Amino acid sequence: MEIIYNTNKTLKDDLSKELHTGSKMQIAAACFSIYAFQELKDELESIDELRFIFTSPTFTTEKVAKEKREFYIPRLNRERSIYGTEFEIKLRNELTQKAIAKECADWIRQKVKFKSNITNEKMTGFINLDDKNYMPIDGFTTVDLGCERGNKAYSYVNKVESPLSELYLQLFEQLWNDKRRLQDVTDEVIDNISAAYNENPPEFIYFITLYNLFNEFLEDISEDVLPNEATGFKNSKIWNMLYNFQREACLAIINKLEKYNGCILADSVGLGKTFTALSVIKYYENRNKTVLVLCPKKLSANWNTYKGNYLNNPIAEDRLRYDVLFHTDLGRTRGSSNGIELNRLNWSNYDLVVIDESHNFRNGGQLSGEDNEKENRYLKLLNQVIRKGVKTKVLMLSATPVNNRFNDLKNQLALAYEGNAALIDSQLDTKRTIDEIFRNAQKAFNAWSKSAPEKRTTEALLKMLDYDFFEVLDSVTIARSRKHIQKYYDTTDIGTFPTRLSPISLYPPLTDLKTAITYNEIFEQLMMLGLYIYLPSHYILPFKKEKYAEMYKDNAINIGFTQENRELGLRRLNAINLMKRMESSIFSFSLTLKRIKEQIENRK
Repeated sequence: MEIIYNTNKTLKDDLSKELHTGSKMQIAAACFSIYAFQELKDELESIDELRFIFTSPTFTTEKVAKEKREFYIPRLNRERSIYGTEFEIKLRNELTQKAIAKECADWIRQKVKFKSNITNEKMTGFINLDDKNYMPIDGFTTVDLGCERGNKAYSYVNKVESPLSELYLQLFEQLWNDKRRLQDVTDEVIDNISAAYNENPPEFIYFITLYNLFNEFLEDISEDVLPNEATGFKNSKIWNMLYNFQREACLAIINKLEKYNGCILADSVGLGKTFTALSVIKYYENRNKTVLVLCPKKLSANWNTYKGNYLNNPIAEDRLRYDVLFHTDLGRTRGSSNGIELNRLNWSNYDLVVIDESHNFRNGGQLSGEDNEKENRYLKLLNQVIRKGVKTKVLMLSATPVNNRFNDLKNQLALAYEGNAALIDSQLDTKRTIDEIFRNAQKAFNAWSKSAPEKRTTEALLKMLDYDFFEVLDSVTIARSRKHIQKYYDTTDIGTFPTRLSPISLYPPLTDLKTAITYNEIFEQLMMLGLYIYLPSHYILPFKKEKYAEMYKDNAINIGFTQENRELGLRRLNAINLMKRMESSIFSFSLTLKRIKEQIENRK
């Protein structure tokens, strides 16, 4: 036995020496590259025959169960490698592919047969040449031949001779004649290689380009996650009222709900998120699903109108039947809300929950572990509605998906995956877990926020964020601005968006009475308030101040040793608060001042 390390001596060197006129060669490998043929072209053209087995399904017409794992090289890469692998880019850049492909195709037609594994059984790769055998072999490429570096830490091949090589030949013969395991794919291989040198019309090149740009996306599409048009939701009144960009959002939302169990619709204000959500609701109600809308109380009139038998309901004929409750109802256990008895409501029986103003749930919720501790609204929604009972999908409507922290967005997304990160990690095409992704995003944002103002640009932040973060956003959120709609959609039906006028600043007086007090005079009077209750350091005896200054030297400002600045700051702060009280109600302002006055007098 000889070991070929693919360093001083390569597999190509040894095959060049062993190949001769009349040789018979058998190869079992994951992929085949025309550039490997090019390296051994002179020797391969003199052999008698070559039989090649693709060790995993490649160029086959047989359908393999989706749930079965592909082996170490994905099928798309195996089939693409016929024109060169990712490690043969230098060879592809030499622009000799057309000539090599033509020579290879002519050679294959004369001397080569290809068969492919059509089972999910793993087959080990090897090369059998006359009375010699080489193994292990991953693929028939320039990397495996030792001509290119590749990404392997080490690459060695064991070369054995008869009688051990005869055992591999017998194994190959057994597989080659097993029609249950192998399918002849010679014609498919020739067709694919021929495509590299055939003259093609421009539109074919265009479609090939589109395919290579979006093939991974197309592979992910499944009938299981596409909207089922047989439900008739496209015949509904609400669907036919939608603009093109709203229809596209509706279909995308349904796809995301089916695949990831949740979606955040974060279009800008005025782009009709409510109508888009209503079309999604109609789709699920046509599938006989129960729907709950959770909204702030101030928005309940709108949601109730769209499901009511009212003259001002533009979609009354759709007969929507969803329940409407308020965010605050999640903290209640009894009483009636919007005509629903809360003590009898089966929270766990909703198939879809639509949360309007979902950023109200951005803070999440945690319990200290005590069994008798009351759940907050977030935990009530998570535990009683989403986790419990039927499988619940979550559509969140928010014009402000991220507020102060990236964790705000993560808490909202957690509703979709029931707070169990493993559920979404298995669905996302990311290298890191969702917890790591958001942790890294927050670190990047913190670093960006501390940079110099001239470097604190949107472009700089986008460069600092990990690609996985954008993958998450693309998977479970839809966020478009008016500029986006104008740029990428036909806005003929929409027309132009209104132009926002510049604000007009007015400075009206408190009253039109000439002798009345002004705002500035009121503020000056408020600034005269001592408010020493907010200055505990004022009561420290003078000879004790030095002692406390030493004790709290690292936090001296908190005990008032910059007393003048602190007094001024607190007076200004309280004066501003009182002025705000006056803006909301003169009566409230008057009551507050009277109470302050009474407290001062009582202390005297």
